[in-house]
Amino acid sequence: MTDGGDVTDWRREFAEEARSERPDLARLCLLVGAVADPSVTQADLDAAEIELDRLAGLLPYGAGRGADAWVAALAELLGRREGFLGVPADYQRLESSLLHEVLRRRRGLPILLSVVWMEVARRAGAPVYGLGLPGHFVVGFGDPADLRLADPFAGGRAMTASDAELLVAGATGEALDPSMLRPATPAAIVLRVLNNIRAWASARPERSDVALWAVELSLLLPSHPARLRYERAELLVQRGDFLTGAAEMEAYATVMDAVEPSAAESIRRQAKAARALLN
Repeated sequence: MTDGGDVTDWRREFAEEARSERPDLARLCLLVGAVADPSVTQADLDAAEIELDRLAGLLPYGAGRGADAWVAALAELLGRREGFLGVPADYQRLESSLLHEVLRRRRGLPILLSVVWMEVARRAGAPVYGLGLPGHFVVGFGDPADLRLADPFAGGRAMTASDAELLVAGATGEALDPSMLRPATPAAIVLRVLNNIRAWASARPERSDVALWAVELSLLLPSHPARLRYERAELLVQRGDFLTGAAEMEAYATVMDAVEPSAAESIRRQAKAARALLN
């Protein structure tokens, strides 16, 4: 490992962590930030881990604390004393999806603020988990069946089951499905973080570089949508790497032959058009 922001090293470490037996959520999120920002060093990542440890040290180690007490304690520490919360403008900033920046700025997207809550609470001994509700990520404490939830984006506002139902209805127009209440795994959380980064970049065509590395990190996760391979190929063509992009389109078309032959043929036509751009 070098002490500079070597992208190749960071990506290798990300892949190794993602495929380890027990992936470390904070480490994965920090490595996303290291890939995003070439100026990040190992010292920066260490400082972020130290800050999470410091924050956890401000909570009494909580053996025996109830879920409601954990919500109140984390809201007091992180929401009120330390000022972690979100505002609508945070959705327009790439930094809002990078853990080291969220720790510095005390601002971020719901999922990154939830990561801060989860990592601080875990270090203090809390039974904490993340819940990826449609359109909004929150944290839970105790038995997931009890739905003792908090919204870190709102400074740690306690949420009831009814609040969760209203949130889902507002985001999807549908009722809360029990499948939405399964605690999120570290890999699922990181994939959602990368999806947010891709969404940010897709609205900014001049930042196709960000979209590309976000897709490539997603592909390093043990489980990811197969379509990401096609998205990477499109980005390569968009960025002028016509041959590599066309080759990847053709490889993806081969996969699609068995499930959607018409889509596979359309992708092959795109690959041919990409190759023609070299003429």
